[in-house]
Amino acid sequence: MPDVRRTNRGPSAAVANRAALITAAREVFATAGYDAPLSTVARAAGVGQGSLYRHFPDRISLALAVFENGVADLEALAAEPGATLDDVLALITEQAIASTAFIDMVSVPPADARIIAIRDRVAGLLAGLLSEAQRTGRVRRDLTTEDLVLAVGMLAGVLAKRSAPARRVAAARVWELLRKGMNA
Repeated sequence: MPDVRRTNRGPSAAVANRAALITAAREVFATAGYDAPLSTVARAAGVGQGSLYRHFPDRISLALAVFENGVADLEALAAEPGATLDDVLALITEQAIASTAFIDMVSVPPADARIIAIRDRVAGLLAGLLSEAQRTGRVRRDLTTEDLVLAVGMLAGVLAKRSAPARRVAAARVWELLRKGMNA
């Protein structure tokens, strides 16, 4: 029987392995949540756990790499002329529908400085848009950025308990209820 072991391509495979791990983690986190076994991520990427831990020494490092694109998308949208709080909340909702893992990670009180930094990036872009929405009278003046982060966490909590096909309907209902309390 021939030896079917994969050839170790060494350092030349590092970039491809890292990309495969991020792609696999995005899919695994979307279906199994943030607490999915990292061994599942390594298998889905077609690499060993040693490769996973060389690139990402802990779960948070991997999650941050996965979710960096989502945060960058939020920041790009918020920076567009005419972007509104509703636009950014809609994109956050779409991201949550696709994967509640990101929202879970940034909406719970974090202990890790890296999570605090990414949560602060999201809160910062919400703060600027919230000020504009309050100035134009679209939302209550006493609504805070922390209220919005809490609302997003509530959304994630509801969506995490729904099957992927049921998330869009649930998200619409959650925002319908939350907006009644948020609107001026």
